[in-house]
Amino acid sequence: MTTRYEVRDGVAILTLDNPPVNGLSFAVRTAFAEGLDRANADPAVKAIVVTGAGKAFSGGADIKEFGSPKALAEPNLGSVIRAVELSAKPVVAAIHSVAMGGGLELALGCHYRVTAPGANIALPEVKLGLLPGAGGTQRLPRVVGVEAALNMIVSGEPVKSEFIAGFPGQKLFDRVIEGDLLAGAVAFAREKADARPLPLVRDLKAGHPEADAYFQFARNTVKAMAKNFPAPLKCVEAVENATRMKFDEGLAAERALFTGLMFTPESVSLRHLFFAERAASKIPDVPEDTPVRDIRRVGIVGAGTMGGGIAMNFLNAGVPVVVLEMKQEALDHGFGVIRKNYDAQVAKKKLKQQKLDERMALLSGTLDYAALKDCDLIIEAVFEDIDVKHKVFTQLDAVAKPGAILASNTSTLDVNRIASFTKRPADVVGTHFFSPANVMKLLEVVRGEQTAKDVLATIMAVAKKIKKVAVISGVCDGFIGNRMIEQYGRQGGFLLEEGCTPQQVDRAIEKFGFAMGPFRMGDLAGNDIGWAIRKRRYVEKPNLRYSKTADLLCEMGRFGQKVGKGWYDYAPGKRDAIPNAEVEAMIVKHREALGITPRKISDDEIVHRLVFSLVNEAAHILEEGIANKASDIDIVYIYGYGFPVWRGGPMNYANQYGLFNVVQMMKRFQANPLDDAAFWEPAPLLRRLVAEGKSFS
Repeated sequence: MTTRYEVRDGVAILTLDNPPVNGLSFAVRTAFAEGLDRANADPAVKAIVVTGAGKAFSGGADIKEFGSPKALAEPNLGSVIRAVELSAKPVVAAIHSVAMGGGLELALGCHYRVTAPGANIALPEVKLGLLPGAGGTQRLPRVVGVEAALNMIVSGEPVKSEFIAGFPGQKLFDRVIEGDLLAGAVAFAREKADARPLPLVRDLKAGHPEADAYFQFARNTVKAMAKNFPAPLKCVEAVENATRMKFDEGLAAERALFTGLMFTPESVSLRHLFFAERAASKIPDVPEDTPVRDIRRVGIVGAGTMGGGIAMNFLNAGVPVVVLEMKQEALDHGFGVIRKNYDAQVAKKKLKQQKLDERMALLSGTLDYAALKDCDLIIEAVFEDIDVKHKVFTQLDAVAKPGAILASNTSTLDVNRIASFTKRPADVVGTHFFSPANVMKLLEVVRGEQTAKDVLATIMAVAKKIKKVAVISGVCDGFIGNRMIEQYGRQGGFLLEEGCTPQQVDRAIEKFGFAMGPFRMGDLAGNDIGWAIRKRRYVEKPNLRYSKTADLLCEMGRFGQKVGKGWYDYAPGKRDAIPNAEVEAMIVKHREALGITPRKISDDEIVHRLVFSLVNEAAHILEEGIANKASDIDIVYIYGYGFPVWRGGPMNYANQYGLFNVVQMMKRFQANPLDDAAFWEPAPLLRRLVAEGKSFS
């Protein structure tokens, strides 16, 4: 039963029971409506309490029904809320843990609301490119005030129940109940059993003393902060309607705005990512109930930028970390950087001094591999060279205890070969963190041919604990993200040879929505890193064409921000990219040496050569089984490479652009004699999907 019914002391208790967060599915709504009718028909029942089983009052709509006819089937949420308002007997919402989205809207339809402290209260629909569609924009301003409501609705962020209860004049909560919430709610309901008329949020007024000025200010602010997302501005409009329209008119306008947003590309993309992130943790041949290994202590080899950043993730999660270095100076420097990062958080009041001290107390260092013998997980974060990895894993194999997981933070190298350096290949896995590792959310989990299923399950659980979004990749040069970025970088080089400047390419792709263009990204990551990869990669692939401009740049010693000069110049302590005349002269000279006459290249061509190079390579990756599904690739590019969120990742963007149109565009690129015609041959999977009228989804 999705809604349990019981009567206690003359109070009917309707308990939503749809794990994990009591989503308001069609079955829940139907059973709830039946329970409400039953309570109203029973003369022995004097009042009604609504609560949620388990760890939530209700998290809102059931995500399994998103986009399906069941989501709107009668009784829909609006009908259920109206039935609650029309109940002849008082209905009390007993809120605990989580009341979000439709769950909060249901509570707002009740006559009274009591809450346990610590409950997370939110209307997060804006994060899916939507606005609350069951009265949230009309009722919340009436109980917490226009400004507080608009802040909650536009941000979508949760607010603790006790904080809201402290708002002057708030009418969201009638009582905060310490201790047994249900017993307190039943007692409160009995107090209100004879109250008449029953209070309705819809009857309250929503107003602001300087409405015109306030809403103009809100529109200007939201427009500046959320220029690529239509939903936040519509949220402002809906809340303004609550102050200017009668309740039912505002409700109808809210529904119209909700429906209009539902079909925008931005909302489609955000909802795609919502499901993609949840699907990424599912591995087809690894059951969800696979037992995981206990990870109580983590070892990290290398105290450099990556090693230190990786360590912080575990320290933040309360996991003891021991870091191995070859020299005390390197260890001291690495610990100093960690401490400096934490001190900066304390200075910005993002971290309390006590927490800093607790985290640093979990950190220890060593110069001896033997100190890693008690670690459950050991992550290698040393220089990206197979010979160096060989030495490290040979020594780890000798000291690590049985059952310890040995992980490599390699970004491109063969994890199967790394596993072969040990006598325990089943315990070896790739864990490709992205830099800075203490900030970036993506973790590529690289599955070797012999990686054990429980190792994969364990790493996915660890990723969740340290607040990473993990995606499984098979073994190939560069895995998912860096294999694709190679083609993106090649196209950037060809564009320079054909007539672009670095700033023109960066400007075009940043206007499209990337966090930064390929040349600014190269400067940030370190151009010498890409140079080292090319020296290895293009020896193995001598017939693969690429522009030598990046190599010439490195020969000039322009390795990027860390040395103050790369594709751009950088002033000390600043990240502003300043165009450099010597770099432009180098590009011109190289172009002349190739006998190329420069041409004017449109921003549209720049964007689509870069983006569709990702899509075509990704189609090969899917066909080879390196990635489990197209949505995993979108997650990699959203969280690891700064692809614009509102476009939903390269595969989602290709779906929206139309795969037929993608292939037609690729054929035009293929005809360019200065590009790589062989690369632009559409991947077999792409051709097949177009022929069958299908998409990547």
